[in-house]
Amino acid sequence: MSRPKKRSLTLGGHRTSVTLEDEFWQAFRDIADEKEKGINELAAEIDVDRGVDAGLATAIRLYVLAHYRSRESS
Repeated sequence: MSRPKKRSLTLGGHRTSVTLEDEFWQAFRDIADEKEKGINELAAEIDVDRGVDAGLATAIRLYVLAHYRSRESS
């Protein structure tokens, strides 16, 4: 697994950054493509749903994990 890198996103018109490993970033981009959404749009949805206990990068990792776990159980 690669070292985490800072990535820029725009949420609600404001720039922010998340630190993700290349593998999680690529999986996140793949999921956005599969859902026919931009990464900023998908990140904004995750941001709204994450609550206050998790940072955005953690919420994205958990989203990616849940996405692929749900595929395995289907």
